[in-house]
Amino acid sequence: MADSAHGEGFHPLDFQRLERTQMLERAQEFRRDLECRRSVRFFSYEPIPEGILDECIRAAASAPSGANRQPWTFAVVRDAALKREIRLAAEEEERETYDHRLTDEWRAALEPLGTNWEKPFIEHAPALIVIFRQAWGQGEEGERETNYYTQESVGIAAGFLLAALHRAGLGTLTHTPSPMGFLAQILGRPENEKAFLLIPVGYPTADCEVPNIGRKTLDEVRIEY
Repeated sequence: MADSAHGEGFHPLDFQRLERTQMLERAQEFRRDLECRRSVRFFSYEPIPEGILDECIRAAASAPSGANRQPWTFAVVRDAALKREIRLAAEEEERETYDHRLTDEWRAALEPLGTNWEKPFIEHAPALIVIFRQAWGQGEEGERETNYYTQESVGIAAGFLLAALHRAGLGTLTHTPSPMGFLAQILGRPENEKAFLLIPVGYPTADCEVPNIGRKTLDEVRIEY
């Protein structure tokens, strides 16, 4: 192998160049698949086959991150007692939100979704994936290290994870009870890890229904210069 033009620590990019037809076919297939993803609030108790979540988390962990710090932890929760504890804590925060924190505008925006403070899906889903953002890292000797662009990095990883779980044939929900400090407490995570997203995951029930909502058109979301 020839020496890298950039010196030690670099290697050739593994990149497959496609013909335009292949590019378009892949882009359209991926778009059509993701358009079918919907937030699921009715989960079957059926367990998820072994190894599926690990592969999806591996995909999520391949996301780009600031200075390649990879500032994320993916906590998989299957234990029924822990899921129960998380549900109760989440509902406590959600009840406070629905009773006292929601503005009239926010309440109106949520009305078409039919949501309320009750979150039974946290217990019903066979697994929860809690994504934690590592606000800072630790060096080999325990010294504190700066992580860069952690919100953006973990947000990208979360998107990778949702796409991978959907591609694997699983239903998901993005749940963000606020505040979320109880998740780190219940799961015993270290001080530098801040809860970013709670994702119930599993198979939708046979009679699962979702709100009949639309998405913005391409012209509404794209600007070209």
